[in-house]
Amino acid sequence: QVQLVESGGGLVQPGGSLRLSCAASGFTFMSHAMSWIRQTPKKGLEWVADINSRADDTSYLDSVKGRFTISRDNAKTMVYLDMSSLKPEDTGVYYCTRCQVDGFAYDYWGQGIQVTVSS
Repeated sequence: QVQLVESGGGLVQPGGSLRLSCAASGFTFMSHAMSWIRQTPKKGLEWVADINSRADDTSYLDSVKGRFTISRDNAKTMVYLDMSSLKPEDTGVYYCTRCQVDGFAYDYWGQGIQVTVSS
């Protein structure tokens, strides 16, 4: 069973920081690129960031560049999203997702975790 379990969300003030973690299991973790996708009230479903299987290439949504960092630890089968300089518009449910080996789809999603940026 493929499982992706997010943790680390919560309430943070604008300008603050938060680290999201994703514990992956049930598959060959290092064979897959991984992504973070969020659901926000204003923009709906948005891809946020991804990282390749070897952790030597990353990409980001323009609005989070310079503020968010995606990383992974293949030995621990963990994915992280470090978020800083958070803005209210970053509020939403964040999903850890697995990319298919062929790169054409996100085939498994975690349950999602709430991030709320508010004073």
